[in-house]
Amino acid sequence: MTDVDAGGGDHLALAVLTQYRMATTEQMHRLIAPGVRIEQTRRRMTKLRDEGLVDRITLPQAGRLRVWFPTSYGAQIASEWPELRARRLPRTVSDPTAARLRLGHTLTVTETALAFLEDARRRGDLCRPLDWIPEVHHPLGGREAVIPDALMYYQRGPADGDNGGAMLRAFVEVDRATMGPERLAAKLGAYARLYSYTPTPVARHRPSVAQHPVQEEWRRHYPLFPRVLFVLDGTGPVGVTNRIRALRAAAKAPELTPFLHAVPVMAAALTDLRTHGPSEPVWHPVHDPDRVVAWTW
Repeated sequence: MTDVDAGGGDHLALAVLTQYRMATTEQMHRLIAPGVRIEQTRRRMTKLRDEGLVDRITLPQAGRLRVWFPTSYGAQIASEWPELRARRLPRTVSDPTAARLRLGHTLTVTETALAFLEDARRRGDLCRPLDWIPEVHHPLGGREAVIPDALMYYQRGPADGDNGGAMLRAFVEVDRATMGPERLAAKLGAYARLYSYTPTPVARHRPSVAQHPVQEEWRRHYPLFPRVLFVLDGTGPVGVTNRIRALRAAAKAPELTPFLHAVPVMAAALTDLRTHGPSEPVWHPVHDPDRVVAWTW
């Protein structure tokens, strides 16, 4: 039974790393095995590396921090598993140099995921590591697409409760202050376009065949449009305030009114999520940034 348990742990570790693309040893430990000693996670990752499924880079300037990523072989194996088969996985890094050049944003997205996952564990809610799905592709037509940093599935209350708990979904955008506030705010318009985007119906040559009414593309995947959460990092309180103000200014555009009326959109600093927890009232609605609410509001 020990070998079976070890195989299950290896399976989860490779699935999570393939989905998240990169994570430090500490992040992997917090994601997959927070209840055991971190040495067990280190041994597991080393074993997967010996088997050619994952690789790592070591950052000497960060106290020899180890960052793990799946190899092409590991990602190919994991993509065939049922829990990942139906998903369009993000492109994996191919070598240590590519991993080093992309790790800043990716590790911050993983840290954001951990803020929600660990908060769910404390509250008795249901949000598993694979319920955080980076870079889900949502087409807008004409080769345009909305690709949030992550799509999160979150169930309030335990899965075996009387009512099963309320299922929530959120698009998460993690901003590390690498782009100007105006470019960040422009993402509101992209989500508004996704909210109203209806694909052009395919022409039918048989008029006798009944055609179903064309509906918005997102309705094929979600019963309700996911709320949009902007997580701000890489800047101090003044920078966070400026970015929230830019989102507020963009939200005043008349063409965004139907979208913002129907979909909760809010922003919070990653430091507040770490300090207080994302379920606390640390989120600023973009249409009323002087207020603070819980993201489940």
